[in-house]
Order: sequence, then structure tokens, then C-alpha cells
Amino acid sequence: MVVTRFAPSPTGYLHIGGLRTALFNWLWARKNQGKFLLRIEDTDLTRNSQEALQAILEAFEWVGLNYDGEVIYQSKRFDIYKKYIKQLLEEGKAYKCYMTKEELDALRQEQMARGERPRYDGRYRDFTGEPPAGVEPVIRIKAPQEGFIEFEDGIKGKVKIAASEVDDFIIARSDGTPTYNFVVAIDDYEMGLTDVIRGDDHLYNTPKQLVVYEALGFKPPKFYHVAMINNEQGKKLSKRDGALDVMEYKRMGYLPEALLNFLVRLGWSHGDQEIFSIDEMLELFDPKNINKSASSYNLDKLLWLNAHYIKNSENEKLAKLLEDFGVSLQNFDKIDAVLNATKSRAKTLADLANEINKILNEPAKYSEKAVKKAFKGDAVQILDEFVSLLKELKPTTKEQYHDAMQKFVQSKEIGFGKLGQPLRVALLGEMSGPGLDEVMAILGLSEVEKRVEKIKKHLLGN
Repeated sequence: MVVTRFAPSPTGYLHIGGLRTALFNWLWARKNQGKFLLRIEDTDLTRNSQEALQAILEAFEWVGLNYDGEVIYQSKRFDIYKKYIKQLLEEGKAYKCYMTKEELDALRQEQMARGERPRYDGRYRDFTGEPPAGVEPVIRIKAPQEGFIEFEDGIKGKVKIAASEVDDFIIARSDGTPTYNFVVAIDDYEMGLTDVIRGDDHLYNTPKQLVVYEALGFKPPKFYHVAMINNEQGKKLSKRDGALDVMEYKRMGYLPEALLNFLVRLGWSHGDQEIFSIDEMLELFDPKNINKSASSYNLDKLLWLNAHYIKNSENEKLAKLLEDFGVSLQNFDKIDAVLNATKSRAKTLADLANEINKILNEPAKYSEKAVKKAFKGDAVQILDEFVSLLKELKPTTKEQYHDAMQKFVQSKEIGFGKLGQPLRVALLGEMSGPGLDEVMAILGLSEVEKRVEKIKKHLLGN
């Protein structure tokens, strides 16, 4: 059975790079009817944030990446880590190192002065003498001193690192707290992980974790190291480029399915296909098809996808989502009409809310440029005569309003713009917006007349 995990630290919010990693792990587990586990790496007790933890859990709930079982917290597993440290000490695979910080700093300076890479020199590896007084030791693991540490990466292929690159690294600090690479290896083993898909910023942690696996006789999982997401200039993604808290995307009006579709395509592809439902992702995704090279964040692509998902969403669903953007359609009797008129014009839910408000709320102000362009010559007279025709015909549907406009421009022998431009500015305050037949069907005849009267007063300076 495939078992994967996502393991964020609650020292900051979940960003989209992390969400992409979580998505890849979730897809691979679900595709194989396996398990997807969530582990919170909260051993850094001084930097943990309850608020950040809550935001991580909220983000998972929002995008629908359900995990199996309870959330696993490293901070509750210290006894387990201590047990394994004790075991390694007893087996002679780890040892106490009494080197002080000052001694270590001096050693590093000497090595750098000689042009060498700074590293611990193993001086306490086989120490049997009297420990120096007043020094609380760290625990170091015995790393191999010759040969290579190698593994097959599911994305990058064979990775081979000289053992000399990995020193006897610390697995427990002087206060007894275990270190990152040690606890990750323990947890991944104890959680039964078969596949670890993570960012390639962890690539050089893997040899250290393999040292821990080897020392404890554990079988390592299959590793997949995913290249980073860059901005459009090929540099590291910053907040300005889109490396935001995932929940910020919700606040900006993105749909979770659009964000997941966007993220799955950052580093993975299936032919030229751009739009993937979750079911299609589950059918097609395989981590071995993840690109080796970094992917590029493209805001236009995200907006295009979001517009697609808004346009194809059920109106009932959109009406509920719009409540977070100050639009309540629950008691409105023309929900379908107003959403059908606006949703193909919106890139985000915030856009959609704005488009709806433009229809439902009479203009508080008018675009001066639009007024100047639309109200030339006999524009006011044309509007008055059109309203008179509407009163006579009493249209109620979009089709009937459309026919009324056609009948009017034909009888007056004028171009559609002669009616459409001043009417649009009267109804919406600007030149852009949905079809006028749709807008009038939503507003109803009395509201159309009211808005025409309002712009006439505006033109007179009242």
C-alpha cells in the first residue's frame, strides 16, 4: 500500500509551494487507494504559532485535501526519539560529543583558512577518556567515512554523494532535543511511509536521513524531489509574485479547484491538457512524470483557470460563495439570471461580486468619459422614447427586452449604439457590463425607468 505524507512546520502559514507538495502526495496516495498522512513538525517550540497551525488546517479543509487518521504532532513524540537515541548510543552507532561552540567555531575558521569545507572532525567519535567538566554533550551519529551514499530519486534519477560530504551530524542537542533529520527519518519509518514527495530544497537532507535509516536498520521509502516554483523571471518566488498564505487566495476570490488545477500543472503535465478535474488528476498523475526543472508561476494562467471554473460552477454554489464578498442573493428571485449574466465576465469571486453589485445597485456615480461619449445630440430623447415603448410592451424576459430594443432601433432607423450606449451608462454608470437585455430583465421595468430619470437629473446638474 502506498503511504505518503505532508509535514509542514507551524512557524508560518501554508504557502502555495507547500500546497503543491501536499497535492502531489495526496494524489499519489489516493490514486493507489493508499494513505495520505498529515504530520506537524513542531519541535521548534519557541517559533511555533497556534495561528499558523490553524491556518494550515483551514487550508487543507478549504481545498479538500482530506488526510487519513489523526494529525501527528512531533512535539508529542519526544519519548520515541529518546528511545532511538538511547538505542544508537548503546549499539555504538552514536556517541556523546563534548566539543564546545567556541571549539567548533575555531575549527571551522581553521578549515576555511586552509580552503577546506567546514565540517566536524570526528574528534569524539571513539573517545574513551574523561569527559571535560561542565560541558553538556550533544549526540552525534556515526556517518560512513568512505565510499558513497546513494539512492534512486523518482524524479532526478540516481543521486550519489561521497560519504566525506556528510560528517557525524548532531542527532540530539545538548538540552536533549532531537534534530530535524533524525526525527524526520524516525517519523517517516514509524508512519509506514512508502513514498516521500518533497521539495528539492530537501535533497541534501536525504543522505543524512539515509544514515539514520541505515543505523537503525530501517528500510527507506522511495524519494521524489520536486524542483522549486520560480517567478516569471526565473527567480525564487516571493510574496509579491504569489508566494502567499493559501487562505489569502480564498480571500482574493479564487476557487480551490482552480488553485489545485493551477498547482498540479506547475511541474507536471499530461500532453497539452490544461484543465484537469480532480478525477482526471487522480487518473493521470504519476510522480515519475514530474519535471526535473523548476516551474514558473504565471498569474495570467491562474486567473484564466479561475475564470473557467467560475463560469462552469453551479449558480447555487456561487451564490453561497459570494456571501463572503458581501453579496447576498438568498432572497433574490432572479439568482440564475443575475449569475448567468455576470459569471462569464469574472476572473475572481471579487470580480463577480463587483459585476453583480453594478447591476443590483443603482449607479452612485457615472463615468465622466462614458457620459461624454454616450450623451450626444438627441440621446436623452432616444432614452425617453425607448422607455415609453417599454411601458407599452411591458417586457419581462430577456428575450422580450431584446425584441423591444430591436424594434426600437429599426423603427427609428438608428444604429444600435445610439440606444445602447446611453442606456448602458444610465443603468450601470459605465460602458462595460453584461448584455442590456439581461440587465433590464433582472432590474424590471420600473427600475429601468428610475435609473433613466436619475441620469437625466445628473445631466441637468441636479
